[in-house]
Amino acid sequence: MIFIFSDKPLSLNQGYIILTNKKPYKNKTLFIQIKNKMKYIISSLALVLFISCSKELTFEEQSFEKTTTVDCTKNCPKIEIKIPVAQNADIISDSINKTVFNTVKSIVDFGERPNKSTNYEELANFFIQAYEKLKKDFPQDHFGWEGKIDGKIKYSSESILNIEINHYTFTGGAHGYAGLRSLIFDPKTGKRIENKKLFKNWEIFKVFAETKFRDKYKIPRDQPINSTGLFFEDDVFQVAQNIFFTNEGIVLHYNPYEIAAYVDGSRDLLIKYEEANDYLITK
Repeated sequence: MIFIFSDKPLSLNQGYIILTNKKPYKNKTLFIQIKNKMKYIISSLALVLFISCSKELTFEEQSFEKTTTVDCTKNCPKIEIKIPVAQNADIISDSINKTVFNTVKSIVDFGERPNKSTNYEELANFFIQAYEKLKKDFPQDHFGWEGKIDGKIKYSSESILNIEINHYTFTGGAHGYAGLRSLIFDPKTGKRIENKKLFKNWEIFKVFAETKFRDKYKIPRDQPINSTGLFFEDDVFQVAQNIFFTNEGIVLHYNPYEIAAYVDGSRDLLIKYEEANDYLITK
């Protein structure tokens, strides 16, 4: 039922109630009471709409940086973290932020000691404290530790929210490790969507993706998938763990070491939506 104030007499027409303070509406007191109540209802509806708008999911980029001061004056070991933090949407935001944080924590955590960090500030401190402990134990050695985490919104629609985490860490050895992580969420719930849940039929998509992969990297269809020097486990093609949504299509991204030697870098396979739409549930 919709209420409308009018100078015309009280009437009922097609679901509308029209209120007036003119004749034949004779009970002026009753009219004032109804009018005040309507003002209250309208104000309440406006408040609900305002709250609803203020609860819209948004993101704010936050940065965290920590540098050691132990026995170092130039190019000191440090960690930088830039990450999109979900705002306003309460439970949805909390779910997204928790998943993103745990992912970043798994990247920074190298297993030397328990990592009890509960926020990014503590995570940055953990990284530097681990370096400083190592430096204290081996004061004559030089360690060029570095950590860099750069997160961004890769893709956003009514059904898909895709956050990309570009990361690089170096904690000694011949070289550091760089890679990309893809986190795909349902923006209506904040829950992470597993790769298999993105497709109508995972196994059929896997066969299609292997055909596209072989074509791009010139692997004969009658030869094993590793015949050109790749490292697929058990010589069986697997869809990449990290799938990204873009404006052009979906990208299967294989990080260094996942299917090839570090020196060969990463591997990408773009499947444009003209072809991917037959397999995707949504985009």
